[in-house]
This record gives sequence, structure tokens and C-alpha cells, in this order.
Amino acid sequence: MDNSNLIKMANNIGAFFKSEPDRVLAIQGVEQHIRNFWEPRMRKQIIAYVEKGDQELLDIVAEAVKHIAAKP
Repeated sequence: MDNSNLIKMANNIGAFFKSEPDRVLAIQGVEQHIRNFWEPRMRKQIIAYVEKGDQELLDIVAEAVKHIAAKP
């Protein structure tokens, strides 16, 4: 899958959870959604994208992806 599609999908998830006033819960929501609904190759691809240091993702999405990478 193209990175731009993954970024768009991830940021849409992040936009939904961004309304959560508790930042920790927002990050957990994004993380759980990606874990539950994205297939493993999509998760690997977004992890690799974040590890390269690109900044197109919302901050809560990037943080959630880092959590996923830390405990797969």
C-alpha cells in the first residue's frame, strides 16, 4: 500500500480520537484501533514510516505507532 494512503487513514483515525480530552486515552484509542483493524503488513509499513522520522502524521498517531513498535 502506498504510504500516502496509510498516512491519510492513520490521520483520519487520529482526527477522530483527537477530540478525547485525555491525551493518553486518545493515543491508546489510536493504538488499539490500528492493532485491531490494520493487517500486520500495514502496521509494519507505518512503523517503518515513523522510524524514518517523517512528520506528516498527527502527533497522537505517531506516538501510538511508537507504542505499537515497542510492543508488537
